[in-house]
Amino acid sequence: MSVLFVFAAIVTGYGQDVESACVLSEEATKIALEFSPLGPIPGDPTNAVFESEAAARFGQALFFDERLSGAGDVSCATCHDPRLSWTDARSLARGVANLPRHTMTLWNVVYNRWYFWDGRKDTLWSQALGPLEDPREHAGSRLQIAHTIASDPAYRRAFAETFRETLEPLDPDRFPARGFPVPGQEGHPLSQAWLSMQPADRLRVNRIFVNVGKSIAAFQRKLISDRAPFDVFVEGLREGDTEKQRAISASAQRGFELFQGKARCHFCHDGPNFTDLEFHSNRVPTEEGTDLGRPIGIRALQRDPFNSLSVYADDGGAVGRRKIATLRRDEHPTQEFKTPTLRNIARTAPYMHEGQIATLEEVIEFYSTLAGAAPLRPNSERLIEVLDLTGREKTDLLAFLHSLSDESLPAELLRAPPRPF
Repeated sequence: MSVLFVFAAIVTGYGQDVESACVLSEEATKIALEFSPLGPIPGDPTNAVFESEAAARFGQALFFDERLSGAGDVSCATCHDPRLSWTDARSLARGVANLPRHTMTLWNVVYNRWYFWDGRKDTLWSQALGPLEDPREHAGSRLQIAHTIASDPAYRRAFAETFRETLEPLDPDRFPARGFPVPGQEGHPLSQAWLSMQPADRLRVNRIFVNVGKSIAAFQRKLISDRAPFDVFVEGLREGDTEKQRAISASAQRGFELFQGKARCHFCHDGPNFTDLEFHSNRVPTEEGTDLGRPIGIRALQRDPFNSLSVYADDGGAVGRRKIATLRRDEHPTQEFKTPTLRNIARTAPYMHEGQIATLEEVIEFYSTLAGAAPLRPNSERLIEVLDLTGREKTDLLAFLHSLSDESLPAELLRAPPRPF
C-alpha cells in the first residue's frame, strides 16, 4: 500500500507547532471536553481481589514468569512486551507457534467490556487464562500451573496473602503433573490426565487456576495511559490555561476536528479511551476471508467454563446475566472485530486485527481512498465511506493521533517484582 503524502511534522515533531493555543471551533471545543479525562478505573464485581495490592504484586510476578508455559520459555510479556508498548511489534502474534491475529496492546485494558479481537472473553481475569492453555501461545496446562504455584514458597505466601487461603504442595498421586480438559478431545492425553482426578480435586485446581487469572488482572488494572499531550490540552481548555493548551500543535487540533467530523473516526473510536468497546467491519481484507470475528467470539464466550456466568465469578453471575444472556450471534454480520483504543496508537504498529497495515500513514491513506478494501456483504454495516482527505488533512489527522501518546508508567511496573514480594 503506497503512502501518498509527506508530513512536515517529521521535521519539527508532532507537538512542536505551538505558536497558537486553542484553534478549535466552539463546537469542537465542547466535544473535546468529552474525550478527556479518562475517568475512574472501573471495578470488576466478578473478581474479589481486583483492587488488592497483594493480588497486583502476585499478578505482576506471574505476568513475567515463563514457568507458566509448557516449555518454560514463554510469558505474558513475550507478546505483551512493556518495552514495545505492551505489544510485540509483529503483524501476527507468536508464542510457542504463530497465531492468526495481531497482539492487542494492554494499555487501558481494564476499561474494556469484551476481550480479544472477537470478544470471546468477558472479564479481564478470564482473558488471562486463555493464552496459558492455548497450544500456540503458552502451551501450558492448569495442572502444571497449579503445581508451579504450590511448589514455590514465594508464590505460596503470595497466594495466602491474596486469597486468605493456605496452599500446600500438591500430592502427585492425586494431581498429575500436567493436564486440562482439551476442548472436544476427551481422548487427548492431557484430557485423560485431567479426567483421572476426583471431581473435588479438579475443582481445587480450577480455583487455583482462576486465582492466577484474577491476580494477573489486578496487575493489568494498573496499566493506565491517561496523561497524553491531548489530555493536557483538554485540561487547559477546562481551566482556561493557555500554556496547557499549547501541549498539542495547531495541526493536531485541526486533526481532532477532522477526527470527530469529516474523517468520521469517532463513530467507532469514541470517548476518553477512543473506543466504543464494540465490534465493527473495518473493511480491511482478511487473509483468505476466513476469520469471521465476532460471531466466533460469541459462540466461544457462551461455552466458556470461566465466563462471568460461571461458578468462578465472585458476584454470583450478576454481571454475566446482564452481558452474556442477551448476546445473539445473528446480530453480528461476519468479519466484525473489536474497536481498539487509540491511546498510544503511534507506538503500537502494525495495525488492524491481522497487522495488515504497517504504519499510521498507511492506515489514514487506506481510509481516505478505501483502495483494496474488502467488499461489502449484504448484511455488512455501512459506517465506512471514502474520505478523500487532502494532504494537509492527512498530516493533521496524523498529528492528532501522535498527541495520544503517553507511556508514563512507574518503572517498577515494567518488570517482574523483586523477591520476596
